[in-house]
Amino acid sequence: MKKVLIFFGIVFAVILLLSFVVTFSNKVPLGEKIALVRVAGIILDSTDTIDELKGYAKDSSVKAIVLRVDSPGGAVAPSQEIYDEIIKIRETKKVIASMGSVAASGGYYIAAPANRIVANPGTLTGSIGVIMEIPNIEGLMDKIGVKAVVIKSGKHKDLASMYKSITPENRKILQVVLDDVHEQFITAVSNARGIEFEELKKIADGRVFTGRMAKEIGLVDQLGNLQDAIMLAAELAGIKGEPHVVSKKEKFGILDYIRGNFPEKLISNAFSGIQLKYLFTL
Repeated sequence: MKKVLIFFGIVFAVILLLSFVVTFSNKVPLGEKIALVRVAGIILDSTDTIDELKGYAKDSSVKAIVLRVDSPGGAVAPSQEIYDEIIKIRETKKVIASMGSVAASGGYYIAAPANRIVANPGTLTGSIGVIMEIPNIEGLMDKIGVKAVVIKSGKHKDLASMYKSITPENRKILQVVLDDVHEQFITAVSNARGIEFEELKKIADGRVFTGRMAKEIGLVDQLGNLQDAIMLAAELAGIKGEPHVVSKKEKFGILDYIRGNFPEKLISNAFSGIQLKYLFTL
């Protein structure tokens, strides 16, 4: 009996010790780390990315952040929110942007404020512009004999309605809005990259560049892959040797789609109507 009690006492002590080690390691910074934050696909929401960035910004063991961008852009406001968060973090930690296959429009917008931008030679980037896509089904409605009845309180309340052709007056109103948001884009890149507004404006017409072309005109700093960006982040943070990279694991997989557990942000944005977009489209 005594031996049994001793055995269970040892097991309990080992479990207690392991629990202490795990808890201690989570709360006390160990080593010098590089955090890898991934932004992939169309940017619909900024919440998860910003939460991740904030978490690493508060972690004293994380010495620098690598923002891996593989995105054609997306909605304007989320892109601006991620941009603003990186500006804040940049005051205390180095942020390196690493561009994947595509980092265009909003994808470039969020990379612009990084301390350094690293792109592959064949990365598609740039596309500094704004787009608003308004589907028009007026002809289809006429063919099938369906008519939309609109009740509105203002003359221009339905200026972007899909049920009628856009008038020259409404087009002019929307163009003014797009031009203002486009100017915000150019200003943000100009401030982040230190390029004169008027010089940047010459190439900010929505055109796309390869990583190599972007380096020649100052939109990126150097050519390289993700590992090059990580090593650059370690160098700028003063980490010697191979850095320890930490990253948040994606919790949503294909099985979730099969089961019908769609992300809330995906559903909400699918039915959110007309949106201004920093989006590169083929």
